Amino acid sequence: DIKQLMEQAMLPPNLVPDEANPEWLNKGDNAWQLSAAAFVGLQTIPGLVILYGSLVKKKWAVNSAFMALYAFAAVMVCWVGWGYRMSFGDKMLPFWGRPGTSLDEDFLLRKAFLGNFPNATMVFFQGVFACITLVLVAGSLLGRMNFLAWAMFVPLWLTFSYTVGAFSVWCPDGWLAKLGIIDFSGGYVIHVSAGFAGITASFWVGPRLDKDREKFPPNNIILTLAGAGLLWMGWSGFNGGGPFAASIDASLAVLNTHVCTSVSLLMWLLLDCIFFGKPSVIGAVQGMITGLVCITPAAGVVQGWAAVIMGVVSGSIPWYTMMVLHKRLAFLTHVDDPMAIFHTHAVAGGLGGILTGILAVPKLCRLFFMVPDWERYTGLAYALQNNHASAGFRQLGVQAAGLLFIAGLNVVVTSAICWLVGLLVPLRMSEDKLYVGDYAAHGEEGFALWGEGEAAAAGGVARSGSSVGLGSTYSKPGSPYENYASRSFENSKDVGPAAYGGKDNQEDQSYVYSFNPKSGLPVEFVAGYGGGRRYENSMATVSEEKSPYDDGQGRRYTNSLYDADASRSVQMV
Repeated sequence: DIKQLMEQAMLPPNLVPDEANPEWLNKGDNAWQLSAAAFVGLQTIPGLVILYGSLVKKKWAVNSAFMALYAFAAVMVCWVGWGYRMSFGDKMLPFWGRPGTSLDEDFLLRKAFLGNFPNATMVFFQGVFACITLVLVAGSLLGRMNFLAWAMFVPLWLTFSYTVGAFSVWCPDGWLAKLGIIDFSGGYVIHVSAGFAGITASFWVGPRLDKDREKFPPNNIILTLAGAGLLWMGWSGFNGGGPFAASIDASLAVLNTHVCTSVSLLMWLLLDCIFFGKPSVIGAVQGMITGLVCITPAAGVVQGWAAVIMGVVSGSIPWYTMMVLHKRLAFLTHVDDPMAIFHTHAVAGGLGGILTGILAVPKLCRLFFMVPDWERYTGLAYALQNNHASAGFRQLGVQAAGLLFIAGLNVVVTSAICWLVGLLVPLRMSEDKLYVGDYAAHGEEGFALWGEGEAAAAGGVARSGSSVGLGSTYSKPGSPYENYASRSFENSKDVGPAAYGGKDNQEDQSYVYSFNPKSGLPVEFVAGYGGGRRYENSMATVSEEKSPYDDGQGRRYTNSLYDADASRSVQMV
């Protein structure tokens, strides 16, 4: 038998098949595939967790990072429960697989449908791709989506949208796969899906507060670069794992990925400098992402010079749609997409898919697909060169059909899911909670330093001269403001009418006055502080929503008398 023949060939013991290493197993391919999957996982946690948590306004850092973390865990459970078989299992419909679990050892230890490694490796590799897709969708919904609604949205979208796209494009029995679509590592299945699902869900959920849309600065640009770096380097596994082998095509895919991304980043910076007069770090991150996304459907089937062309395109057209076109089209202006997922993923991924239909090299497609009819996979440029124009136009048509199908699928299915979830729970947080952010949503904050959190740790005793911040200090025990945490007031005396429960508060001097988080920013907070309360020698206050002093964060006033109609203050800092 094979084992005896290999032993007779005097192979090293580690290459002789045994029960744990069947003859079909390629240890090198298996090791690389597991490593590539780990790279993709690291792109998400901690990569996108850090990126989202640092790119948003300070008050949304925890919620944004948590949405990503939750999605990863929820998707992985659903994936082994039914998602993998619906994406890559037995055909139920031309675009959908039959549901089934991926937990039994008999299934997990068998050879995967592609590659020389077990199903367990394939389930994990494809699972982290599904996870990152949902996390990308979350980027369009940051800063306002009800977390309970998000918790319901994730498994529904995975089940009824992602699995359909994955089966159609990647499963050998899928209808687009049979037509010959080229999507090397998920330009359509992941990025176009996330972009169109994100902007559709954003439409249904509704926008952030106006003041958040107008001013939404990153809370930590250095951490933004750290998250972006993990995303970029992790893409070596994202695209390098596409061939399901540690092959020469995997090497080409990795190199093309970094070449295209670098060109795209530089192109974005060049346009920023030309039109805005200075390079932007956030712009560089956006250019990086569009380059990574654009090369994904083509990474291992195009030449290096084509990767450069794709980098130029991905660094310019998405820049134009985001910086220029977005402000001119009423729909894009109305829909709130905080991380610009539509531009960086739907637009860039669509461009990559179409350019793949033009620039794909037949020889490289043979190395990737390894099928007898590899000649049908040919880019239009090479088809024209070889006098097979019809084959090239056919490939371009298949790429366009795939783009339209994935886009339409996600608009329809995402709308239906949002409608269903909206019947059960609100899709958007209440206006009151949106004013507060993380503390109202989770009772936690991302930036409670020791000095700011000292009062909370002491069981609710406020300290004179302590630093104040959102949710970081408390009032003295026994006062009607005890254990109420949020916007804070140092060394102030309430000299106006009582705000909480009709209690007269004129004699109560507290270092900190704030609201009750259990009720989710009650009306009293707005009426009491924003409606014209008077504070003497107050270090901070919050004005009316429409007051000229309102910035959404609570303007700080030094030695000011804040009058009853919120119209004047002595000194602002």
